[in-house]
Amino acid sequence: MPRSDATSAFIAAIESGMIRPAFLVEANFTSGPLNVWSGKGDLTWNGITWTGVGTLGSVSTVEEGSTVEARGITLSMSGINLDLLTGIMTEFQVGLAATVWLALFDASLAIIANPVIAFRGRMDQPTIDVGGDTATISIACESRLLDMNTSVERRYTAEDQKRDYPLDRGFDFVNGIQEVTVYWGRTPSSQNNL
Repeated sequence: MPRSDATSAFIAAIESGMIRPAFLVEANFTSGPLNVWSGKGDLTWNGITWTGVGTLGSVSTVEEGSTVEARGITLSMSGINLDLLTGIMTEFQVGLAATVWLALFDASLAIIANPVIAFRGRMDQPTIDVGGDTATISIACESRLLDMNTSVERRYTAEDQKRDYPLDRGFDFVNGIQEVTVYWGRTPSSQNNL
């Protein structure tokens, strides 16, 4: 996993053969970010307190490839109380950012500088599985590369131009010149090219 943002301490920890990994997940909701990590208890990193979810949370396989391709992941949380599920759903909004870091710990369980971003994208529609008194919520997260497949709804009109440049009047005259005949060099009534 050679990455430009991996520190030498991070790379040395990977090469040591004894790896203590964890995922840190920041998922944004309308009320603010939710910061959780794959261990137990609270963890402080980067000035943020991350709440441990242990085995109740999971991150699907983060894939990378040699081709430019939008690859997504799924974030899951199980054992959610049904009362809390309503609150989560009212604060969820499609398109908000989600980031997953891969962190490594040393022998004293301190974070090795610095965790590496394993995935960054946007949250898509959640899937909810309700059973008994608890529920499982899975949120698909898509890479921003997916935006390359979306057509841009822009036109060469005065209204569209004014979205970006409100004082620009260049396109105001486009409709007026649609039926104008422009003579280049000589007009039909002239005798020569003078």
